[in-house]
Amino acid sequence: MWIKFRKKLDKLTPAQIIVTYYLLAVVIAMSLLSLPIAIRPGAKWSFMDAMFTAASAVSVTGLSTISVRDTFTTPGIFILMFVLQFGGIGVMALGTFFWLIIRKKIGLRERRLIMTDQNQTTMSGLVKLLKEILVIIVLIELIGALILGLYFMKFFPSREEAFLQGLFASISATTNAGFDITGASLIPFAHDYFVQSINIVLLTLGAIGFPVLIELKGFLFRKNKKKPYPFSLFTKITTITFLGLLVFGTAAIFILENNHFFADKSWHSALFYSLFQSSSTRNGGLATMNVSDFSDPTLLILSVLMFIGASPSSVGGGIRTTTFALNLLFLYHFARGKRSVKIFNRELHQEDIIKSLVVTIMAIIICFLSVIILMATENQPMMAIIFEVSSAFGTTGLSMGITPELSTVGKSIIIVLMFIGRVGVISFLLLIAKKTDKESIHYPKERIIIG
Repeated sequence: MWIKFRKKLDKLTPAQIIVTYYLLAVVIAMSLLSLPIAIRPGAKWSFMDAMFTAASAVSVTGLSTISVRDTFTTPGIFILMFVLQFGGIGVMALGTFFWLIIRKKIGLRERRLIMTDQNQTTMSGLVKLLKEILVIIVLIELIGALILGLYFMKFFPSREEAFLQGLFASISATTNAGFDITGASLIPFAHDYFVQSINIVLLTLGAIGFPVLIELKGFLFRKNKKKPYPFSLFTKITTITFLGLLVFGTAAIFILENNHFFADKSWHSALFYSLFQSSSTRNGGLATMNVSDFSDPTLLILSVLMFIGASPSSVGGGIRTTTFALNLLFLYHFARGKRSVKIFNRELHQEDIIKSLVVTIMAIIICFLSVIILMATENQPMMAIIFEVSSAFGTTGLSMGITPELSTVGKSIIIVLMFIGRVGVISFLLLIAKKTDKESIHYPKERIIIG
């Protein structure tokens, strides 16, 4: 049976294999989370709940039809943490880790899969890349768990519960999963700026992109401190875009809610509400307040930020920050009458610009169709549906509270969106592609009128 399965896999493209692996991951997660030791006696747990929770965990989204605290036992919480780790780092990253343990040779086929899963453009240094990703992410999570666990000791009755809360919170924030076992996300810590600051740091480290973290490590531990560090163009564009969107989101929320949600709050309280929600909206899914309390203009801004999402080769979804940046750069250069896009003394590949436009257009079409279907099947406000769709596609996990109330059709649409957001629009499009050679036939070119 395994031999037949391997033969079928060999006929698929790398993108198709990766999607197959993620589908298998959802099935395995469903089975693990449905074990008797994982579910509390008498807890609500249907097949749709199992599938939705598994898809949300593998895609590290955080949208949920159940209460994690009231549904899972302590072993179930540990299983959920493992699934979040699996989904956050990526199926090929953990797969490579196990291959290294059993000393399996990682050949060309495996490297092509790693390249596809991590959105890389070259196969050189992939195994080393994944080793560094695993070490950095686990180290970040352990440090976060230690800090939060020690801090939580003053809030919880026992040391074990405090460190369980700290470990889960650290993994959930670093993987940008958005799940919580408090039953109220971070609302109990709405005025605790220390907890919020730690979570913002963890959310940022998880979403900014693994290559950025690796280059940051190289910069901090370089031998020659006087010599300028050669940051890649990817890191420069990603970091500037990521921080720019964080500042934009914070300013937009602060200004738009000044006479609404923040009307009776101090400036520092309003600032932290704005900063945390701007950070979490990009993929974290954690909240220090009920997002339904925001006005429609703010909710629309948050929906756009969720649609953009995190950086490529990170734990997040959406169209990704570099896609958004390349779209803006292309529009800017096109408006100036330039055919090529240049930045930081580098010229961008035409193929990358085309990919960014394809991803954006396809993502808009997918989300637009999803909104239309949900408006036809669900009795919910349009803003709540737009917010839910953006959250699912961006694998964010924020919701205006309509997730448990969705019909079977509505939940199925959200599951598909979470899955697409995790594997990426390019991988989703390549599902229909076949292994073909380069085009050998060309036709005469003809211009058409545009605009």
